[in-house]
Amino acid sequence: MQMVGRFLLLLGAAQAASVAAPIGKVLELMSKMEATIVKETEEAAKLKAEKDNWCKDTAVNLGFEIQTGTNDVAELEAKIAKETAAINSLTEKVEELAGQIAKDEKDLAAAVKIRAEEVGDFEEEEKELVATIDTLQRAIGVLERELAKSGGAALVQVQSAGSVVQALEVMVKAAMFSQVDASRLTAFVQSTHQSGDGDAGAPDAAVYESKSGSIVDVLEDLLDKAQSSLSDARAKEGKAQHAFELLKQSLNDSIAFGTKDMEAAKTSMAKARETKSAAEGSLADVSKDLAEDKAMLEDVKKDCASYVEEYDASAKSRAEELAAVRKAKAIIEETTEGAAAIALSQTSAPSFLQVRRVRSAAHDPAGAVRFVRELARSRRSPALAQLVSHLASAVRLGARDGEDPFEKVSGLIKEMIAKLEKEGSEDAEQKAYCDKEMKDAEAKKAEKSDTVSVLTTKIDQMAANSAKLKDSVVTLEKELAELASTQSAMDKMRKEEGDLFAEQDKSLKEGITGVEAALKILKEYRTEDTAHDAKDGAAGGIIRLPAVCLSDFTKSLADITAAEDSAQSDYEATTQDNKEVKVAKEQSVKYQTKEAAELDKAISEASAERATTQSELDAVLEYLEKLEDMCIAKPETYAARAERRTAEIEGLRKALEILG
Repeated sequence: MQMVGRFLLLLGAAQAASVAAPIGKVLELMSKMEATIVKETEEAAKLKAEKDNWCKDTAVNLGFEIQTGTNDVAELEAKIAKETAAINSLTEKVEELAGQIAKDEKDLAAAVKIRAEEVGDFEEEEKELVATIDTLQRAIGVLERELAKSGGAALVQVQSAGSVVQALEVMVKAAMFSQVDASRLTAFVQSTHQSGDGDAGAPDAAVYESKSGSIVDVLEDLLDKAQSSLSDARAKEGKAQHAFELLKQSLNDSIAFGTKDMEAAKTSMAKARETKSAAEGSLADVSKDLAEDKAMLEDVKKDCASYVEEYDASAKSRAEELAAVRKAKAIIEETTEGAAAIALSQTSAPSFLQVRRVRSAAHDPAGAVRFVRELARSRRSPALAQLVSHLASAVRLGARDGEDPFEKVSGLIKEMIAKLEKEGSEDAEQKAYCDKEMKDAEAKKAEKSDTVSVLTTKIDQMAANSAKLKDSVVTLEKELAELASTQSAMDKMRKEEGDLFAEQDKSLKEGITGVEAALKILKEYRTEDTAHDAKDGAAGGIIRLPAVCLSDFTKSLADITAAEDSAQSDYEATTQDNKEVKVAKEQSVKYQTKEAAELDKAISEASAERATTQSELDAVLEYLEKLEDMCIAKPETYAARAERRTAEIEGLRKALEILG
């Protein structure tokens, strides 16, 4: 449709030209149409280059955004997976520690129970051995006293006894020993014998026969064994108690450390859950931005692809239109050459009278001069008018001197023809030079302008990103300063709370110690006072009042200790959170500052490149302006000059034909 419209316009112009002007006007209009199509093609190519640059830059920027978003998503997913694994691991650790603590507590309870049973058995054994030793010592004392006496039926009977048991029975019968002591010693002898060789029920008489040492030696030997058994039992009890204390300490330490580790694991698990939750929230935001960037990139690709298709179709249409115009122009030029010559002869050739004069004036210099004068007048050419003056002078001088002016006139006409042809050649060369230089200058202008535009857009984008990063850094530094101020205030408050707790703790402990000492004195006084029954009411009141104070002090101490532990725990947790936030923000400040510096450096480099390109563009514009002054800013176009020179040359050649 575009080509049809242009051809309709060309047809109307050609119809008008057929009435008012020669066929050259039609060719001029078609040349303008050709130039318009070429200009539209160049402008479309320029817009296409700008669109290509925009598509490329936008795709690259979105690609960077997508790559950054993809990396952020991967990092956040890895962080979430890491925190999930940490939560699972900490959960298992908490369960394991809880099981171990329960087992240690159960083992401790069992050990305490066993130790209590062992202590009971020892105390019973110790009590029996102490009593036996006491009995033996008293028996030995009795026997030694009896031996010191001179003879005695009882002593004879004891000495004649065949065994310790028999000797004890004799001593009981002789009323030298009590039945209880005898029974105890008999049981000890039997138990001692059971631990050695032989039968407890029937001890060998030979073992306990009265020899050189008498029965006293036997009892002393039994005393040594009883004392040795007591020492062994006490040593065994000491070892058992020491082993129990070690086991108890080990289990208590295990329970304490396990409890501490479990609390630390629970705290870490809570932090991991919080970090995971924050990462999940960030992941949702980053994923949303990433999806939007990908969708935008697809839209840009579709838009750019659609633009390319439209441009290709339009370029093809213009190329076909240009080919059709050029073909039509060529056809007109080939088929209207004769008609153009006729039209030229009708408009610029001499009249019938002039032709008749020329034909009758062969070999007539004056006739040639008249022909050139008419040609100069019809063409309105100053150069031909000047030539006419020279020709007329040559004819007059020749007539005066009696010389034939033919050669002089012919030479002047030929010189003018050569001059016009030389001017035409030089003008054509200048036209070609101007066309080439103008085309090159316009191409450089478009190239430099595009480069300046692209660099300006790039600089503006980088400047905006740099400003955004710097604003972010300022915000982060402000947040870091606020965080430091908050932490400093927390530190100061925690120290003040700690100092207050230490002071209160010291005061309460001193009060508790003092009240306990007072209670001890009061209780001792009440116990030692023989008349406490009479003073029971007053003494009871005196004791109850410090007891209430002791209870209050103890409760207050427990309350402030619990509050201090809670405050310290909260302070440590908040301080740790602040440290993590501080590290994260400091890293962000570091990276964003570095990125902003890199952008500023890139802006400086791009600005320098833009300045250089702008200088080159200014030089091109200045050169283009000079070219336009030289090649375009003229009252007569090249086509008009060429047409004029051609007509003048043809007329001068006809003048030469007149000369013969």
